[in-house]
Amino acid sequence: MAEPVTALRIGWYSTGRGPGSRALLSAALAAIRDGSLPAEITYVFCNRDRGQDPNTDAFLDLVKAAGLPAITLSDRAFRRARGAPPARLGEPLPAWRAAYDQEMLSLTAGYPVDVCMLAGYMLILWPETTTVRPFLNLHPAAPGGPKGMWQDVIWQLIAEQAEETGAMVQVATPDLDEGPVVAYCRFPIRGAAFDSLWPAASGRLVEGLREVEGENLPLFRAIRMHGAAREQPLVIRTLAAIATGRVRVRPGEVTDAAGKPAVGLDLSTEVDAIAGMPG
Repeated sequence: MAEPVTALRIGWYSTGRGPGSRALLSAALAAIRDGSLPAEITYVFCNRDRGQDPNTDAFLDLVKAAGLPAITLSDRAFRRARGAPPARLGEPLPAWRAAYDQEMLSLTAGYPVDVCMLAGYMLILWPETTTVRPFLNLHPAAPGGPKGMWQDVIWQLIAEQAEETGAMVQVATPDLDEGPVVAYCRFPIRGAAFDSLWPAASGRLVEGLREVEGENLPLFRAIRMHGAAREQPLVIRTLAAIATGRVRVRPGEVTDAAGKPAVGLDLSTEVDAIAGMPG
């Protein structure tokens, strides 16, 4: 039988790039206040300093208003101080990123933590960092679905003429987007909300769709809307599942309440109910 945790201690990681980051933190704080998430956020780490970006400043204002410890370490300033090159998509992480993560771990070492939630954190962790603490990552696709950023995921779904998609929370591992699944949700991208939108994409190459309509393509926008509506409740319900012992996480490992390897909780029904979206 699952043994509830008195309060799951969460380290919250975000770049604070926009309203989505603020909304996700606000949702977690609301769930903690109303008791649906038996947890506490022990610190918030941000890879931007105050004054670097207005959106990040608004995020840090939210953190301050909530009375949470805020730890900031600008990766841009860290890199420039060393005269190092930026990380480039598709290339190995540059060596300075190992030093950056070591500094992050040092700055946060004094805070008690059970899990670290990557919630709009736009840095890929140095591989060894994922072995130190259980870092949880939100990925905008169901298990077995496309890899990459949410935009890339949606274009792949359209190219494959997929029937469904979803979102999942994984334990981060050295292999990007390949970590064990903690929990997930699925939803169809066919049916009343989508069937009238597919013909505009049928028979056309995704490259052409991206060039002409881009993210304004109604089908693209509908898939994103339905996915984004489920991301907040999925994160909250996943953290609650960990807090109440339904699932357990360690660096690189997910087990059930009995300690046996787990394949991830299907939270589709719970998430749909909270999101108010049809399954």
